Amino acid sequence: TTVIKYKSGPLGGDQQLGAQITDQKIDILIFMIDPLTAQPHDVDVKALQRIAVVWNIVLACDIATADFIMTSPYMEGIYTREVSSFSTYLNRTIP
Repeated sequence: TTVIKYKSGPLGGDQQLGAQITDQKIDILIFMIDPLTAQPHDVDVKALQRIAVVWNIVLACDIATADFIMTSPYMEGIYTREVSSFSTYLNRTIP
């Protein structure tokens, strides 16, 4: 597994991650946040979360979710991520 370190959020790290997501170079984002501490760059964090949702990226913001992701059988198998329009998402049928 390769871990790439980006700049701190206030120094542009959130934008670096967002750019990598839109370039389809990131499939999983584990982005820990402290919900009990005010974030001076909260708008940037929210934008990053929005990009992850739009591009259908697996996103963990807490340890429990990160643990589920890392122990998922999909970590060793193949998972095809689909990026579709929001209107397609709203009109989908759930089996």
